[in-house]
Amino acid sequence: MSVKQSDYEKRLAEYCNRDGAIALLKLHRPYLEKIPSLRRPEQSIVTIPLPIVRVRPPSAAESSRNLAEAIALPCDLALIMCDPEWQIKLGAEILIFIHRPEEDFSDLLRRWRQCQIYLDRDYEWVMPPQEKHMFSEGAEELCPLFIIFGETPHRIQKGLEGACLPYVLHSPLLENSEEVPELERR
Repeated sequence: MSVKQSDYEKRLAEYCNRDGAIALLKLHRPYLEKIPSLRRPEQSIVTIPLPIVRVRPPSAAESSRNLAEAIALPCDLALIMCDPEWQIKLGAEILIFIHRPEEDFSDLLRRWRQCQIYLDRDYEWVMPPQEKHMFSEGAEELCPLFIIFGETPHRIQKGLEGACLPYVLHSPLLENSEEVPELERR
């Protein structure tokens, strides 16, 4: 059995919502702790589905936004941490990679590596309309999180473990339960 397109789409839609993104981070505690304010987590993250960044060439001057090239990142979602009071971007950026139908381990890993290459230069996020006022350049820390399913081939889980990359294994039990069961996570 393989991952269905509807499984992928359901997860993507769920994590676009800030509450869904926070619920995801609760499944991987080290990333939950990166949220600047756990008392106001919904005001402390910005979710950017199918994110785009403006990457500047290495020789471009700081003020030269005209030379920036817009690039669609091959991740599924970016979670940007921000200060809930000052509404400025802070610290870590978490890139979410949801296992796609017909995607094998090398494809999934290649998407992460491609993001690392793009974000190794000066860049700024193309922010959602309600967050356009926010300063959005660069990151102190770039963190990947992989979402896999029960139907995901075991070799992908084994590969993520071998590469020491964090992942969350979604269980079908989540669909029909109000309580979040203990999920396997690394």
